[in-house]
Amino acid sequence: MHIVFFGDQHLDSLGGAQVSMRLQREFLERAGHTVTVVAPKMHGARASSGSHGGAYIDLPSMPITTDREYSMSWPGRATDRFLDGAMTRRPPVDLVHVQADFWGAFIGHRYAQRHGIPVVHTMHNRVDVGIAAVTPLHRPVLAALNVWRRGAMRGIGNPERGADGWAFLRGLAAGASAVTAPSTHFARRLEQHDVFPRVDVIWNGIDDDIREQTLAALPDAREPGRPRFVWLGRMSPEKRLLPFLEAFVASGVDADLEIIGGGAQRAAAEKIVRGRDGVRFAGRLTYPQTLARIAAADALVQTSIGFETQGMTPFEAATLGTPSVICDPDIAAELGGGLWAVPDAGPTTTGSDLEARRTAALAETLRRAASDIAGGTAPTPVPEVAEAFRQSSRTAAMVDLYERVLRGTGRARSSGR
Repeated sequence: MHIVFFGDQHLDSLGGAQVSMRLQREFLERAGHTVTVVAPKMHGARASSGSHGGAYIDLPSMPITTDREYSMSWPGRATDRFLDGAMTRRPPVDLVHVQADFWGAFIGHRYAQRHGIPVVHTMHNRVDVGIAAVTPLHRPVLAALNVWRRGAMRGIGNPERGADGWAFLRGLAAGASAVTAPSTHFARRLEQHDVFPRVDVIWNGIDDDIREQTLAALPDAREPGRPRFVWLGRMSPEKRLLPFLEAFVASGVDADLEIIGGGAQRAAAEKIVRGRDGVRFAGRLTYPQTLARIAAADALVQTSIGFETQGMTPFEAATLGTPSVICDPDIAAELGGGLWAVPDAGPTTTGSDLEARRTAALAETLRRAASDIAGGTAPTPVPEVAEAFRQSSRTAAMVDLYERVLRGTGRARSSGR
C-alpha cells in the first residue's frame, strides 16, 4: 500500500503526535508499505534537514510561534496545486491517513476528495479543552474555527453547522471512511458526541527496538539515592506544569525532579523552584534519551487533566517498568494499575478553589509516592500494557484497519495485498 500521512506540524518538530507518526511511518515501511508525509515546512534553527528520501513533502508555510518551531500552511488552491505537483513524483496513492486537527486536516481531506481516495482520520486532540486552556475567548475562537472548517472543507461529507469543539471534530470526520482514537476513553467521548458512529481504538506505541535497548542498559538494581521523579512535555497551560511545581514545592518531599521539554512557560517554571535542591531542567532531549530518563526514574508525573487523548508518557513509562503519578482519572483507568492516582477535587469545586484542592491533592500524592519509593513498595505497571504498547503491534492493528477500509470502498485490489 501507499499511504499518505497529513499532519499539522512537520514530523521533525516536537510533539507527541509527531513522535507517534514517525514511528508509524518507520514500522509501516518495515512491513513493506510506502508512506508519504505531508506537513508544513519548518523554519528556524531546527528546520528539517530534508533527508527523508523524498518521502516528506514540505508545504509552503509561515512560522506561528516565537521560537519558529511550529508552522502553518494555508488550506487553499495554491497549496492544493503545490501538493498535487509534488505528488506526481510519488507512487499512486491507496489511502490518505489524516492525523491533524486544523490546516493539515483540511489539506488532507481536500486532497482525498480531489482524487477519490478513502480517508482514515486519527483524532489526536481535545480541541475544546486545549483552546480553553490557553485563552478565555475559547468560545469565539471555536466558532471562528468552525467557520474556517466549513469554508476549507466545503462539499466534503454532510454539512456540520455547530460552533463548539465537538462540532469541529464532527466536521473533520465527515469525509472519513474510518476514525481512530489513541485511547478508549477518547474514543467513547467521540462516539457520545456523534463525531463518528464507531471509533476504532489504536494506541500510539513505543519503538520496539529502542525499548529493548533502553531496558538492556538499565542496571540490575536501583541506583541508590533519594526518590527520582521525572516530568516531560510541552511547557504550556494545558499540561499543568506550573501547578505541578507548586505542588512539588508544597509537598516538601526529599526527592529529585527532572523536567524534560521546552515551551513558553519555562521561565515561570524555573522561578517557582528557584533555590529548590534537586530540581533540574534538562531541556529538549532526543527520543532515545527521553526513554532512558523515564526508565531510570522511580516515577513519572503526568499532570494534565481532561486534555490528553491518550497521554503517551505514562504508557511509555509503564512499558519501561516505571510507575506514574496520574492526575487524569481517564488515563489512570486506561493504564489499569501500577500507579498513584491523584484524588479528584470533586464535581462541585470550581475556580481558584478547584486549583487549590488539586494542588493539595497532588502534593499529598507526591508525598505518598516518595514514601513508597523510599520504602521499596512502589507499585508495578501492568505487564499487559508493555506488550500492547509496542509499535509493531500497533502497526499491525492499523494495517488491518487500512485493509478493511479498502475492502469497504472497493479499492482492495489496488492495495497490492
